[in-house]
Amino acid sequence: MSLPLILAALWAIAATIVALLPMRMQYVPGLTLLLLAPALVAFLGYTHGILPALLGLAAFISMFRNPLRYLYCRARGVDTGGAP
Repeated sequence: MSLPLILAALWAIAATIVALLPMRMQYVPGLTLLLLAPALVAFLGYTHGILPALLGLAAFISMFRNPLRYLYCRARGVDTGGAP
């Protein structure tokens, strides 16, 4: 197994563990995972091609859909519905 696949698997396990934490303890590790994901997807795409990168991107978007939706709404200036 290649290094990018091992790192992607570890990232997915870490994201799952962070999701099990209470909300107040999710911010720092969740933000770290959110910032590391694009670099990991790019590394995966560079090593294995576009299809594995797209699958990794789909997994990333699936796992972080609510924070990404919140950031997208904030960037557009749309009301986020009282979410922090």
